[in-house]
Amino acid sequence: MKTVYDFMVKDRSGNEVSLSEYSGKVLLVVNTATGCGFTPHYEPLEKMYKELRHKGFEILDFPCNQFANQAPGDEEEIHQFCKLKFGTEFPQFAKIDVNGDDAEPLFAWLATEKPFAGFGKGIKNAALNKFADMNNKKFGDKAYIKWNFTKFLIDRNGNVISRFEPTEKMDDVRKAVEEL
Repeated sequence: MKTVYDFMVKDRSGNEVSLSEYSGKVLLVVNTATGCGFTPHYEPLEKMYKELRHKGFEILDFPCNQFANQAPGDEEEIHQFCKLKFGTEFPQFAKIDVNGDDAEPLFAWLATEKPFAGFGKGIKNAALNKFADMNNKKFGDKAYIKWNFTKFLIDRNGNVISRFEPTEKMDDVRKAVEEL
């Protein structure tokens, strides 16, 4: 059975990194963007990271520009924005695609393990769903991720436990992390 530890990714400098380096830790894998309405998620993510990393928790940040071009900078520009605006210290990896033929294999696997189940109820969620559907139409059956700040929770054995859409409350994400 495949786990997150079977994947190689690139760090923001372009170096290959085996996710087996995170073996035994609780992981939150997130696709991010610096110009998105959900960009303020960086704040509770960093707070959670600072408070829980000593217990074996890591956040793995993968910038992506596939959603309305909301992460247009290069890796260094994105990194500097996150450090200066939100004080982020968790690992940030190379900018990737999460959908389409060039989708990062890690995200294709994550989304297969925990497929999209909706943004939830309410007018804002319905509007986001409509916008996401229009944006992702070009990816067809390879539209794995619906929007920025989709989060995947991984247990200490490398298994995908939960998927959190950006519309879900960060308190709920934190509670799930703390349970692991």
